[in-house]
Amino acid sequence: MRRLFPVTDPTPNVTDADREWPLPELAALYAYPEPLPEGGVLRANMVTTLDGAAFHDGRSQGISGAADMRVFGVLRALADVVVVGAETVRREGYRPAKAREAFAEAREAAGQAPAAAIAVVSASLDLDFTMPLFTAPVVPTLVLTGAEAPAERVAAARQAGAEVVVAGSGRGADPVRLRAELAARGLRRQLAEGGPRLLGQLIAADTVDELCLTVSPFLTGGDASRIAYAAQGLATPARMRPASILTEDGFLLTRYVRETA
Repeated sequence: MRRLFPVTDPTPNVTDADREWPLPELAALYAYPEPLPEGGVLRANMVTTLDGAAFHDGRSQGISGAADMRVFGVLRALADVVVVGAETVRREGYRPAKAREAFAEAREAAGQAPAAAIAVVSASLDLDFTMPLFTAPVVPTLVLTGAEAPAERVAAARQAGAEVVVAGSGRGADPVRLRAELAARGLRRQLAEGGPRLLGQLIAADTVDELCLTVSPFLTGGDASRIAYAAQGLATPARMRPASILTEDGFLLTRYVRETA
């Protein structure tokens, strides 16, 4: 069963039991705001089980599903850049974002590259630069790090063809500066795909404008982390409001946006 609950509808009870949501509908539902702010919009996309686990057996694939992956693909197709932590790149075996024919015309009209760039956030640059993510991207992969990152690893990244972006004065990237550095390169439609440590840092720095969260219909137990964690959180929780809620095959697909005064 599939149901879409538009938050603007006072009686949200629209049922479409025998069809998939067409890509244009999903693209409209998850479109970035227009006009786009000069500093860009940072959207996070994560999946969680009913009991709060962000992954199973070390990967998110085990708690995902067809509906979640469809939204995942649309979010990437709308973004200028996908921001991801180095640990997630290693664990999930990250590959470059694909150029999708269904979105080619819209991306060209918006002045976007054929596919989103992948921006890997890493302090140590302990990355395998022989991965397709670095050797065969549609657009060059970026590595976001700090001014004190290991010089030999910075050189290795550049030799592999990655663009190294210094976004912090220490070893690692600063979340606020990270956003600004990407926006300065014209990458204003920003999509953070985790993992939990990176998302926790972005939340703690109060830099997250939107959260697209899939709640999967599973219980896992165990000690998997929640979708975000950091050494220090916000003094006052950031209030978000629901922009859309979609259900399919037991999965709850939500989009929350920052509540403004």
